[in-house]
Amino acid sequence: MSRADPRQTGFTLVELLVVLAVLGILAALLLPALASARAAGQRAACVSNLRQMGVALHAYADDWNDRLPFGPKAPPFTNPGNFYPSTGAPTSLVSMWGGRPVGLGLLLDGYLGGEARVFFCPGTDQRQQTAAELARAGTSQSQSSYYYRHGENTRLFDEPNEPVPVSAPRWSQPGANRQGHPRRVLAMDSQFLVPEDLAVFDVTPRTHHQRRASNLLRWDGSAVSLPNTGDRFTVDVRNYSELRNTFSRILEAFEQADQVR
Repeated sequence: MSRADPRQTGFTLVELLVVLAVLGILAALLLPALASARAAGQRAACVSNLRQMGVALHAYADDWNDRLPFGPKAPPFTNPGNFYPSTGAPTSLVSMWGGRPVGLGLLLDGYLGGEARVFFCPGTDQRQQTAAELARAGTSQSQSSYYYRHGENTRLFDEPNEPVPVSAPRWSQPGANRQGHPRRVLAMDSQFLVPEDLAVFDVTPRTHHQRRASNLLRWDGSAVSLPNTGDRFTVDVRNYSELRNTFSRILEAFEQADQVR
């Protein structure tokens, strides 16, 4: 028997480099596709969350004489970390200090079976922060992934001893927005940008789907995913002069969404 030529066994360095280069090219081709598929799956799960909220809102309105979740009355403002200073303002909160439900959080008892996870989008850009908010839902102040249109109050604070200027919206009567166009959207992904140094008050950016898309719950209970072209649904109050207009800017995002059929 003759010995095998040692030059014919194993890979040469050149062959190994070629294989590695091919694997690198395949990875470069596949990873964006996998990332895109993952993002699409997260958007689909987010839309599913909104649809579940739509069903729960309809059931709530059936039980409450056509009224949608509203309030409660905002407590006196004493702390910059209180994110519900005016009753009926658009809000992402589901519970207040002490765990009292607010806005969409009123659906937790009896309409969503206490399942707070529905209020949190899997496509969040701040995963650790969102996990902490989910843990606080129903026990302390907790912000969900979604803005709720609520009563469209844009005052920064409630005036002492004055009646609330807005009332609970009706499921069957959306009415018109500030531009006189029909209201079409009840809830949407929060796309919120603020100055970094406000983090000391837990006021931090809260965005979803890398701000490339926003998911909307329409008044008829349907849910859709739309491109956030030109940041049209983004509430950007990084300029300090805009902070006092935050509630109005959130409504502007809803009014942008109202125009999309």
